[in-house]
This record gives sequence, structure tokens and C-alpha cells, in this order.
Amino acid sequence: MAFGRDHELHTRRFGRNLGLGLVLAAFVALVFGLTIVKVSQGDPMQAFDHAPRPEMVPVAEPATATAPEASQ
Repeated sequence: MAFGRDHELHTRRFGRNLGLGLVLAAFVALVFGLTIVKVSQGDPMQAFDHAPRPEMVPVAEPATATAPEASQ
């Protein structure tokens, strides 16, 4: 059984679907590339999970041993 020619509507729809597919593929490639760059830098990545993380707290510098001044 032979198929008939595609209607003009199907041809336009295929063109739009192809364009959308290429845009989505480019977006996936962009996100993948950014992920690879971020992972290869080796920065410590930690997710925000509403739990305190001691290693994320900045280290305070030790105070100098001077007498406090009297404010009057």
C-alpha cells in the first residue's frame, strides 16, 4: 500500500518540531557543558538543605590581647 503525499500542514508542523528539537538539544548541551566546567573546577559544591554546615562558617580571626578602653 502506497502512502499519499503529506499535506502542507504536516510539512509545516515537521519544520516547527525540528526547530524546537534543535533548540532543546542546544539547551541540553549548554547545561551539560556548564555542569562539566563547574565540576572540573573542583570547587566545593554543597546543596542548601536547611542544615547548618560547620565547614561553611567563615573562620574568625583571633582577637588581640589588648585591654578594652573605657567609654565614658
